[in-house]
Amino acid sequence: MKISGAWLENPGTQAVLAMLTGAGHHALVVGGCVRNALLGVPVTDVDIATDALPETVSALAERAGLRAVPTGIAHGTVTIVANGEGFEVTTFRHDDETFGRHARVSFGASLHQDAARRDFTMNALYAQADGTLVDPLGGLDDLRARRLRFVGDPDARIREDSLRILRFFRFHAQYGDPSQGLDADALAACAEQSAMLETLSRERITAELKKLLGAADPAPAVAAMAQTGVLPHVLPGAMPAALPLLIHLEEGKPGGWIRRLAVLAGDIAALRLSRAETRDFTRVRDALSGMDTPAALGWRLGWRLGTDALLARAALLETPPAADWRTRIMRGAQADFPLKPADLMPFLHGASLGRALARAQAHWLAQDLRPSRADLMDLLGLA
Repeated sequence: MKISGAWLENPGTQAVLAMLTGAGHHALVVGGCVRNALLGVPVTDVDIATDALPETVSALAERAGLRAVPTGIAHGTVTIVANGEGFEVTTFRHDDETFGRHARVSFGASLHQDAARRDFTMNALYAQADGTLVDPLGGLDDLRARRLRFVGDPDARIREDSLRILRFFRFHAQYGDPSQGLDADALAACAEQSAMLETLSRERITAELKKLLGAADPAPAVAAMAQTGVLPHVLPGAMPAALPLLIHLEEGKPGGWIRRLAVLAGDIAALRLSRAETRDFTRVRDALSGMDTPAALGWRLGWRLGTDALLARAALLETPPAADWRTRIMRGAQADFPLKPADLMPFLHGASLGRALARAQAHWLAQDLRPSRADLMDLLGLA
């Protein structure tokens, strides 16, 4: 079987592969690029596995006029820059001893040994420069069945790297078949080893959670995280009950992870969000307890966050929004409050002016942004 794609045929990929095979070494693309190509999903980066030692890879690159950067030399990884792109080239290896996310590795392993140290069978797929698929562990059958399985013993794979617990749930959400459920042995291992998540940095946990919540339908995976005791280690206090309804209300058009995080209602202090992400999340969360109309949400939050708040609130209240909610949010996002401070200055000053503006604005929002300037002046007795 062969795979194809512009990512495999591009000059940079072929140059690095040819650099290695031309010197008598094995060189294959591996992992996510092969998996995604087989699934018809865009390939974002290309990783290459080889039997050449890191110093040999660097020497061959220099001889070929390519730049070699020792980005992970202790683990056998050299980044080769070819045709303006970076390609991670990693020597076949096996782990002699692991320490959470760290390991002491040995080089000179066979391709089968290299495959055996990877996380999931669907990620242990290789392809030669001409696209010929190499499948040492039967990962192709799992990929075709959308079945996510650890390579070998799930407990051993997780002890090697506790981040694999989160990657298991995230990969299931992205690539698994929800109708099959999650692999029982993997779930048991994730539950048994869940306390290991406490050793991970908040940055790594946050990155995985954002990717998980960005999947088309993360609800089954998040529910499984709660059932196995994994979710409290990731997002304390999270309650996933409303997430399936939110996914339904999105109608197959996910707009991002913020509103999904909002309905989980967990403690985001456990995460490492940017200032902008924290601000957006807080604005959406604060809007959930209010009674703003769709138009008022659009005016307060804009189209994107207004949509997040409306759908999240609807999911939590188990009440679908009105059919025209998109039009109403857009109307609010494009509206201008008709009353300006200058309109009141002939009559009011200082604190009294501020209170009058606040009263007029609250009325305008409560009336679905319908009152005109004249209506608001009349409300204030200033017509």
